[in-house]
Parts: sequence; C-alpha cells; structure tokens
Amino acid sequence: MGNDGLDAGQDEVRDARRQFAEELKSARELYDPRPLSQEALARLVGTSKSTISRVETCHGRIPPELPAMLDEVLGTDGKFKRLYEEIVARSFPSLYRQRMALERSAAVIREWSPTIIPGLLQTADYARSIFKGNAPRAGEDEVSTLLTNRLTRQAILDRDAPPDVRVVMCQSVLLRQLCSPEVMRRQLKALLEAGERSTVRVQILPLDAPAHLFSDWPVSLITTPTHQTSVCVENFKTAGIIEEPDHVRAALRTYDELTSEALSARESARLIASQMESLS
Repeated sequence: MGNDGLDAGQDEVRDARRQFAEELKSARELYDPRPLSQEALARLVGTSKSTISRVETCHGRIPPELPAMLDEVLGTDGKFKRLYEEIVARSFPSLYRQRMALERSAAVIREWSPTIIPGLLQTADYARSIFKGNAPRAGEDEVSTLLTNRLTRQAILDRDAPPDVRVVMCQSVLLRQLCSPEVMRRQLKALLEAGERSTVRVQILPLDAPAHLFSDWPVSLITTPTHQTSVCVENFKTAGIIEEPDHVRAALRTYDELTSEALSARESARLIASQMESLS
C-alpha cells in the first residue's frame, strides 16, 4: 500500500514535469516576433542549449533559477515559476502536500519553532546542515534535492503580494550549535534582514517564558485570504493538519499568548544581532 502511494506521487511529479516541458517548447516555438531555437533561448536566459534540451525532454533536474528567467525572457507572467513550484510541491510526500498548497495561497503564516529557524527563513547553508543532520547517510543528490525544495518554498516571500509572516522562536534556537559558527552567523544576518521586510515580523521568546500549549513541537498556523485558518503540526515522519474550529481557536489563542510573552520585534533584533556578533 505504501508503494502504491509512492508510485502515485512519482507519477504526479512526472506529469507536472511533462507539463513544464510542453509549455516551454510551446512558448519557445510561439515566441513573437519569431520562433526561438533551443540555442537562441539558452543564450537569452544565460544557460546552455543542452540544459534547455534536457528540460524539454524531462531529463535531469530543472535548474532552480531557470523558471524565473524563462518568465522574464518569454513574457509568461510567472507561468514557469508556478509550474516549477507545482513540481516541487508534488515531490513532497502526500502528507506534506496540503501544507505546501496552503502556504502557496496563504494570506498570513504564523510560525512557532522551539528548536530551529523555520524553513521559510533558512539560508541554504543552514538548511544543508539540518538536512545532513536529519539524514546522515543521504547522498549529495538527495540533500541537493531537499535543499532545492526548501528554497523553492521560500519563493512565496518574493511574490508581488506575499503573505504576512509572523515568526516566534525560542531563544534557544539562537544558541544551538547545529552548524559551524560562520554558517550560523550568516543565518542570523539573514534572519535580521528578513525581519526588516514590511511583511515579516520576527520575535524571540525568552528562555524564562512559562510553559504553553506548543512547548513540545513546531506549529504553523496558515490563514487563507478568506480568513480560514489551518494548524499544521509536524513530528518524526508525520504531519497533521488540524481544522476543527475549537482546536484552531485554541491554537490562535496560544499564538497570541506567545507573541505577548515574546520580546518585541525591535528587542528581538537586538538580541539576534548580539548573538551574531558573538560568533564573529
């Protein structure tokens, strides 16, 4: 039964990849004022003819920077970026896909993390350290795929109308030595820069804060443009989405309590900067 689910997921990825290939070939051949050869398109997007050929024949991975370049050159208004995000979403196990879909259409994302910096704000090097720690026997290709997927998720922050992102992290996250001091310093710098966005707020919950409903696990509360909120909870090899109204209300109330107990965004930035300087 598990293999059937895996095969179904692989079929979905292949279907999405095939659609990307077909749309690319069509856009290239219908380009105005004249059709583009693979070589001509490759020059325009700064890649090789062999890369365009592999993408159109569904061989190998799609370079993560390519979709945005295709949209810019072909004037496709984000089509290839959306298709690529769909490929990435379908590559996740089925129990995570609903969460990915919720993120892509979210109006507000509230994150609580007691252990690590949330994925939406992770740098590539920090995420790589996390993945290698989680799967020490994973090959470089597997780690690279996980990393590409993680960074692709972050594309929602750069949309024309990005969601409001609210992050509360335990102070211990700043102190954990999950990577080298230099990698952590760059991660903290990126965290400060993220907090300067008008749509992102980062708060740190002090170590002496009282216990709360979310003490044991990371939680995401994702709200749609129609004000429906889902609570996403992850544990070892499992993920759950809670939509029962009473539980959602309890989760929102708990998150409000966390933000009131946490340092302000300004105080949190000072604490992050202080920790970053201690690693220099």
